[in-house]
Amino acid sequence: MSRYLVTGCAGFVGSTLVDALLAEGSEVVGVDAFTDYYPRDRKETAIAAALAHPAFELLEHDLGKGPPPHKALEGINGIFHLAARPGVRASWGEGFEPYVHDNLLATHVVAECAAPRGLRVVFASSSSVYGDALAYPTREDAPPAPVSPYGVTKLGCEHLLRAHHRNFDLDYVGLRYFTVYGPRQRPDMAFARLVGSLAGGPSFEVYGDGTQSRDFTYVQDAVAATMLAMHRAPAGAVYNVGGGSEATLREAVAIIEGLSGRTLDVGYGKVAPGDVRRTLADSERIRGELGWEPAVALRTGLASMLEAAGAIVPTGRGND
Repeated sequence: MSRYLVTGCAGFVGSTLVDALLAEGSEVVGVDAFTDYYPRDRKETAIAAALAHPAFELLEHDLGKGPPPHKALEGINGIFHLAARPGVRASWGEGFEPYVHDNLLATHVVAECAAPRGLRVVFASSSSVYGDALAYPTREDAPPAPVSPYGVTKLGCEHLLRAHHRNFDLDYVGLRYFTVYGPRQRPDMAFARLVGSLAGGPSFEVYGDGTQSRDFTYVQDAVAATMLAMHRAPAGAVYNVGGGSEATLREAVAIIEGLSGRTLDVGYGKVAPGDVRRTLADSERIRGELGWEPAVALRTGLASMLEAAGAIVPTGRGND
């Protein structure tokens, strides 16, 4: 039986990955710092099923302060490093320091733990490393040019892992996720806020005019790519993980309104510092080398997200 360490195990993608690993029969040691970026109870809900599973062990630990307890690394076959402080807009000004701690320092600690033990690290990077890309779809060999402190830290994490690979034979794979969405999405993200508006929450304020577009990736597709990377990717490889569902925010709002049968209260404002106009992944490398294919289109994924939140019933999928 395989045994894996998952950092950021109580987060959006991390908790979904934990569930998938347990479902395939693996043992999982989960590490999470339960930072104050969003409410702790949301994370506890996300890992509730895992906590009831006999093959899951949770350790509350801040990797930016040092390595996890030795027992967390005993018998481990690999590390999925998803722990990070997310978000572009919060990374400016005085908010930058925790990004250094939670992203750069934590990744350095993970690399230091993994290299001498010969453990593979699958690292969750971000399309934010590209900034405003020079070409679309964007390939992995495009020059990185992040336009936010958050993006800078994610690129810095990639460089840290590459340096450990060159100097200490660290076995790592980097995955550049493109706008992952789905059930358990962070409450600050656009679709989660839209769902909150349907549930009687505040009106939804769009940063910009809504014509900016994203390559949306359903969380289960991102998790499938992450698991394949552990087993199939060559050491030192970096892959885009894009769902191939490019849409503007206005188009996404229209889909959600059609699925729910309700009109959203949406306002439009200024573009936030660090936001890019467009993202679109060239995912040919991961398709060709790992055999990964995104399976969930945006409409289907949004319907699943709304159902999970109780915003629509399953029969609402066909409504336009």
